[in-house]
Amino acid sequence: MKSTQILALLLCAVFAQLLNANDNLFYWRGPSWNGVLPATNLPEKWEPKGINHLFTHEIQGGGVPVVAGDRMYHFGYYGVGPELQEAIVCMHPVTGKVIWEKRYSDFLSDTVYNRYGIGAPVIDQETGNVYFYTSSGLLLGFDRDGNEIWKHSLMEEFSRLTFPNGRTGGPAIDGNLVIVHGITANWGSNGPARNRFYAFDKRSGELVWFSTPGVGPKDSSFSPLHFDDLEDGRRVFYTGTGCGNVVCVDARTGEALWRYQMSHGGVNSGVVLHGKDTLVAIHGKENIDKTSMGRMVSIKKPTVIPSGAELPMVLSEKDVNWKQDYEAFTSSPCIVGDRIYQTVKTGELLSIDVSNGNTVWHLKLGHDQLHASPLYADGKIYVGLHTSEFYIIEPAEKKGKILNKVKLEGAILAQPSAAQGRVYIQTKKKLYAFGSKKPPAPWTPTAQPKATGSGAPARIQIVPAEFALVPGQELKFKAYYLDKTGRRIGPAEGLTWEKYIPPTAKVKVKVDADLSSDGTLKAGPNAKLSAGAIRASKNGVAGVARGRILPDLPYVEDFEDGFSLTLTNTDGDKFSFPPLPWLGARMRWQVLQHEGTKVIGNTLDRVLFQRSMNFLGRPDMKNYTMEADVMTDGNRRIMSTVGLINQRYNISLIGNHQKIEVVSNYDRFKHSVPFTIKPKTWYRLKTQVDVHQDGTGTIRAKAWKRGEDEPADWTIEAKHDTVHKNGSPGLFAFSPQSQKRVFIDNLKVTPRK
Repeated sequence: MKSTQILALLLCAVFAQLLNANDNLFYWRGPSWNGVLPATNLPEKWEPKGINHLFTHEIQGGGVPVVAGDRMYHFGYYGVGPELQEAIVCMHPVTGKVIWEKRYSDFLSDTVYNRYGIGAPVIDQETGNVYFYTSSGLLLGFDRDGNEIWKHSLMEEFSRLTFPNGRTGGPAIDGNLVIVHGITANWGSNGPARNRFYAFDKRSGELVWFSTPGVGPKDSSFSPLHFDDLEDGRRVFYTGTGCGNVVCVDARTGEALWRYQMSHGGVNSGVVLHGKDTLVAIHGKENIDKTSMGRMVSIKKPTVIPSGAELPMVLSEKDVNWKQDYEAFTSSPCIVGDRIYQTVKTGELLSIDVSNGNTVWHLKLGHDQLHASPLYADGKIYVGLHTSEFYIIEPAEKKGKILNKVKLEGAILAQPSAAQGRVYIQTKKKLYAFGSKKPPAPWTPTAQPKATGSGAPARIQIVPAEFALVPGQELKFKAYYLDKTGRRIGPAEGLTWEKYIPPTAKVKVKVDADLSSDGTLKAGPNAKLSAGAIRASKNGVAGVARGRILPDLPYVEDFEDGFSLTLTNTDGDKFSFPPLPWLGARMRWQVLQHEGTKVIGNTLDRVLFQRSMNFLGRPDMKNYTMEADVMTDGNRRIMSTVGLINQRYNISLIGNHQKIEVVSNYDRFKHSVPFTIKPKTWYRLKTQVDVHQDGTGTIRAKAWKRGEDEPADWTIEAKHDTVHKNGSPGLFAFSPQSQKRVFIDNLKVTPRK
């Protein structure tokens, strides 16, 4: 065969592959991460049960479907009340036939599902696997056939916080990484609540890096990621955070490169790139320079980014091209040529000149609009409103023309999606599909370009970046040399491994485990509750991982040994920090002297921490009994809430309402019975969760005055048809307006036969 023929065949194969890829939708914001999709031959009009209507699926939500060949993946929820469950659903993109689905109950959250979207799945083009992120912080990966690859509970592993508005967002894939973000209050240096980013290996699920690019948040954020290649070879992403910043983070290493403060609240809309040197972002919170709400900002990309201690750079007004007071809370912009298309609070679709931010034309669609992002595809703009109207709009230079308007059932809070000549729209009640009945073209996973490093190693990357072991477990670390751009050169061998205390560490401790010369960490059978860092180095380059040794059962803590009360709190009381490996505890609990004994009490110095929840163990723990002495300060007019977390149920004594309560989600699964609670009085609280053979379960708890005989009967028994089968033990406190402290002592977690 002649070389020209071979070349022609190769070009055809490449073209076919590109066409195949362009006819699908792997990430909800599109291949350029900006709400512009390559889909073609999309309908210009449709009606439910009429023209161009393919199917309607009875699923609730605010997510965005993604499509690869004959598989469409969607994230929504079924049911109401206590049995509501979130679901990843694999469907045929033309018929809507369910191929497989997985359902998950929300837990330990106050998510209200009628406010915002709950996220979108993402498809990996190289493996065909699909990943999604639940409201309660479960990050899960599945293959095309619905087999679970790996999972993480970010709440129980990193103390991810939940919020009533259900801001979850979705994961993004870049190279070999699945990246998510949320507000976490982890342990040690990562104890303060921050908007953090976590990158997991898409095949193994191992944590590759974590990053904290911002400052203390006042809100959550589910801003999507926009990836970019810098001229110096680094791969980065841009996004918004809960602390009101737009940030730039190295996608390969997690290093925070720069941030720009644009609001006092969370930035939830996506950041989009125009050309090579301009970013556009919008928010709907209070501006930093005046009390007005909302603003669109054009930011100049820094041309030079320093390294090391000078990062992240803090950009200022000299780095801004222009500002315009447009208000959009979660709706993300899309850029086509020199025009930005954006829906704003006033219910208008704006066409904005990207060079100066001026409005070129506007189209009134409704009385307001905060959430669903517009979609640009096939020369048209598709946008839905929370009032259930959906518009197809033809944009022009000086005006926009409405091609079709249709009323659907349920509020539209999410961007539509488009692929294979079809448009998918999720309302709060149903998923609609419109467009071509043509069978989808076959699709198979395709190899993606590899970012292989070169030159001298600049650093070592240790995987996993964070670990958790129990006595008797061991872990063999992986180590890779990275070049100056963060690309992996290859495995790092012949390293010097050591337990390590970072110079900035406030608590000078080491993990109680043996570390071998080949990077194997082994926790002995009697390993103590501990935490610390691991360092690997060679020839002047190094990498660091950190982790914890968690308790095996039985676990008992009376706070007497190992706690020196040498610190002074804002009330002038001497205290010690709680056990370092407890997630989310350092900023929320203190070991104190109380009536001649040591106990822990919750902190009251910040209203943000009036609700405290932290975890002591692993998310896979189950079938255990948990008990402790609990007490609330206060008087007959005001008291606080104190409780235990058992297998993803919060069981608490609520002083202000004189009851004992079992709750998993405050809006759905909540049961209580009257119980007399006196302030400054110790009670013994005991809990367990019984999982029955049919998949249902019963949550049981009893409480009695300390020193009295344990009652034979349970104080409360709550049945749950979709019982949580596992979950980490934890502690809970709620002090309204941070007024009255709660105390816990003599904690005990024991296994059950």
